[in-house]
Amino acid sequence: MNIAQKKILLAIDGSQYSLEAVRYAGRVLSPQKIEVVLFHVIWKVDEALYDIGAESLYHQKLMDLRAWEREQKKQTQAFMDEARCILIDSGLPEKLITVKIHQRKKGIARDIIIESKEGYSAVVVGQKGLSKLKDLVIGSVAEKLINKIAHIPLWVVGGKPETGKILLALDASEGSMRAVDYVGTMMGGSGCSVTLLHVERDVHFLQQIDMLPSEHDALTKEIAKDIMPVFDEAENRLINAGFIPSQVNTSLITGVSSRAGAIIKEAKQGGYGTIAIGRRGMSKVEEFFMGRVSNKVIHLAKETAVWVVT
Repeated sequence: MNIAQKKILLAIDGSQYSLEAVRYAGRVLSPQKIEVVLFHVIWKVDEALYDIGAESLYHQKLMDLRAWEREQKKQTQAFMDEARCILIDSGLPEKLITVKIHQRKKGIARDIIIESKEGYSAVVVGQKGLSKLKDLVIGSVAEKLINKIAHIPLWVVGGKPETGKILLALDASEGSMRAVDYVGTMMGGSGCSVTLLHVERDVHFLQQIDMLPSEHDALTKEIAKDIMPVFDEAENRLINAGFIPSQVNTSLITGVSSRAGAIIKEAKQGGYGTIAIGRRGMSKVEEFFMGRVSNKVIHLAKETAVWVVT
């Protein structure tokens, strides 16, 4: 991916959660290197309904719908203008910001997915949306995008995340290395720091066998030895992408029952505003497993942006 290909699809819905996603994108994206498309799906009444006729019993209802459409359009334009101003104030040039108000065709999530196939480098969405009821756990549209988008990295922004520090969770899979390359491409030379994190679950939990303390320690050391070449490869890729060595750190966590829980705990304790993780591994089994971890991380991350890299 070269600089000319860095185009971000910022899918927003009129909520404050969407505005926080816009603010986050404005802080984390490098001016002059990123094109941003502010994308909103608007619902419009089928024109066929207006052909019923002025004398119809439906006349008043249709007039009410016309008024509702006009108000919706007005509110949408005001919101898009606000989002655009946020990006401009963050330093992004006006010429690199496009506002796209899209009439709903197949559904909000499906229309976003269709648009995302037009040469974008990421889809950015707020973790929650307008519906208070549906968004008690996670926004319904965001949930659909998490489950359906597999061709492009997805950024799910929760709360008001800080920028400047990225926690990059990785293992020995090709999917993890794609996440490394993606972070390098998007953030190389930006001045932010990256911590490469590997989490190994407790061997007792995995294998359900009794082990002596000395055997457990020996296995932990073996795990650390095995992951070091992965750390070295990832660090070299980030440095080649524009990071300086002092901006890249490594961390190994062992003996936990939940990888996703350990990643979230590390992010909170370390003050990381962004978590990057690969969705897929090298095999179908690893792909399924990595998908489970990335989904859990998204659902547990309330005040963090999570980048899920395909």
